[in-house]
Amino acid sequence: MATPGQTARKPTLETVAARAGVSKSLVSLVLRNSTKVSATSREAVLQAVAELGYRPNAAARLLAERRSHTVGVLLNDLRQPWFADMLDGLTPALHAGGKHILLGDGRIDRMLDETLTWSFIDLGVDGLVLAGSIPMSQAIIDAASQIPTVAVGGRGLDVGLPRADVLANDNHLGGTLAVRHLIELGHRKIAHIHGLPSVAGRLRMEGYEDTMRAAGLGPGIRIEAGDMSEEGGYRATVRLMSGHDRPTAIFAANDLTCVGALSAAAALGIRVPQELSLAGFDNSVFARLRALWLTSVDATALEMGQQAARKLLARIDDPDAPGETILLPPRLEVRGSTGPAPS
Repeated sequence: MATPGQTARKPTLETVAARAGVSKSLVSLVLRNSTKVSATSREAVLQAVAELGYRPNAAARLLAERRSHTVGVLLNDLRQPWFADMLDGLTPALHAGGKHILLGDGRIDRMLDETLTWSFIDLGVDGLVLAGSIPMSQAIIDAASQIPTVAVGGRGLDVGLPRADVLANDNHLGGTLAVRHLIELGHRKIAHIHGLPSVAGRLRMEGYEDTMRAAGLGPGIRIEAGDMSEEGGYRATVRLMSGHDRPTAIFAANDLTCVGALSAAAALGIRVPQELSLAGFDNSVFARLRALWLTSVDATALEMGQQAARKLLARIDDPDAPGETILLPPRLEVRGSTGPAPS
């Protein structure tokens, strides 16, 4: 115990060994959960660790094991609620595998000339998760070539990186499910609010277009530009509903856009779903709020995060295994924002 005026010295491997009456190498074996240590020695070391309050030096452990026990997670845009649901599946599964996560915002990363991407390499992360439709810059490609990588929710890595795994939603099918639901409700004037340029956004739009054409509604295809935000959805809906030939239903590229559409309908005095049906995508927390209660395509974010964690842990153990692309089938959650077409 330190006397008044003295600073207590941080316990070291040597002090733990001295307290337990064993060698430093045996303490290291205990801390690495080696099976080569007797129960008596293990108990003595663990008791010494507890009494001294010893915590292993993370940097030293990295040098010794060649692993940091961390995973870098680069999110395309932290403002989108889909990522929170995905992280709810990803984080516990990685933690169960002995990994901690370092989060980075891909939007900010691009503004900073991809400093965060290079930081993941410099920090020696064991694996990398690319979440969402992140543009495949040279920095991303270089990182994914050096580090075991799984892309979740986006399709950008399925070309040119044979040892990276891709887990994505079948976005084309999701768009098909939403539009088919609206057609079955009797709607013929169905518009789509498109999102930002991305593979996922393009596939959702193509699902809308293909389903409209298959139902003989090709001439009625109407696509309004959005930006995946509530404000973008609001403005797009005002433009759609300000003309003479107004749609009776809107399929929005994501739930935030759909929330904006709902706000615009309220501001314009248009009743939902009696006069205008709205369907979103992601089945995010906003869609599930009872005050909004939006029909939405469930993009299986939680399940996707869980599978991404399992895939990444397996790839860390076997980095040279061939990459896989897995599409998870979406489902439609029907709620109060869609109803029969007005007569």
